[in-house]
Amino acid sequence: MASFQPSHILVLGPTGNVGKAIMDAIVNASPTFPRVSILTSKETAASKSDIIDGWKSSGVSVVLGDIMNPQDIKTAYDGVDTVISCLGRGALEAQKELIRLAEESPTVRWFFPSEFGTDPEHNERSAQEKPHQTKLAIRKFIRENTKQLNVTYLIVGPYFDMWVDQRKWSDGLGGIDVVGREAILTGDGDTKIGFTTLKDAGTAVVAALRHPEESHNAVLRVASFVKTSNEVLSEYEKQLEVKFSAKYISLADHEAAEGSMWEKGSPWAVVVALRRIWATGGAMYDRFSNEDIGLGDDRMESLEEAVRKHVNSYK
Repeated sequence: MASFQPSHILVLGPTGNVGKAIMDAIVNASPTFPRVSILTSKETAASKSDIIDGWKSSGVSVVLGDIMNPQDIKTAYDGVDTVISCLGRGALEAQKELIRLAEESPTVRWFFPSEFGTDPEHNERSAQEKPHQTKLAIRKFIRENTKQLNVTYLIVGPYFDMWVDQRKWSDGLGGIDVVGREAILTGDGDTKIGFTTLKDAGTAVVAALRHPEESHNAVLRVASFVKTSNEVLSEYEKQLEVKFSAKYISLADHEAAEGSMWEKGSPWAVVVALRRIWATGGAMYDRFSNEDIGLGDDRMESLEEAVRKHVNSYK
């Protein structure tokens, strides 16, 4: 498929945190991609008209419809060769029908499922992790139900912007509190983590689109930078020139809190589980795919840049 180049891209779920970052990157890459469309609901088009109107002014086509309506999906797929799903965790199951219809489509040849996070097939324990079950089911569905469709799983690890901005252990999250000058970290803080900023999630998608030969039917694991939690904390202290109050939650205590949240049906249970996975090596790989798709060190944001951007957001 070395000769394939995407000519009409459709983005599903374009206005969420990740979807917007991906859309902005694709729009900014113009004229690399001749046609770009989004599928969104009438309600979202109305409530987020400022964002969508900005894309429209850049030549993006807007299709109004419901991702749960097969006819709306068929209409959106008309003439499209590449589909990027940015659906949120609550809508991941809907991808089975989206993938089935993409496989049947006479034009769709490339599909990016909504992975953009932690690899659900990272190690032996991954198969038992509760946050991974829907993604694992989607991968199984793809293996069993697609023949002509090329699929790319893009793994970006924890979004740095979200990882640092979770401030209350009472919510079971941890993170870095710029205002309160405190940090709450799981474990000893010395485990390496492959972080990706939201902006770079979009950069990585564009890079994958530009390298179909390396991306088709591949699992691409990328990162803006690899750092430990303690190294992240040190960068905040360096830039703010102040010592933070740091609290380290033992893995046993974290797992106990996580178990309690699952039992109570807390909406934060998924986040707490993911933070534990990241703190125990679940976002660190033998190798990353950055260079495979042309993402050298100068193409992604550094820890220093990411921290500076976060700190400046409070000024």
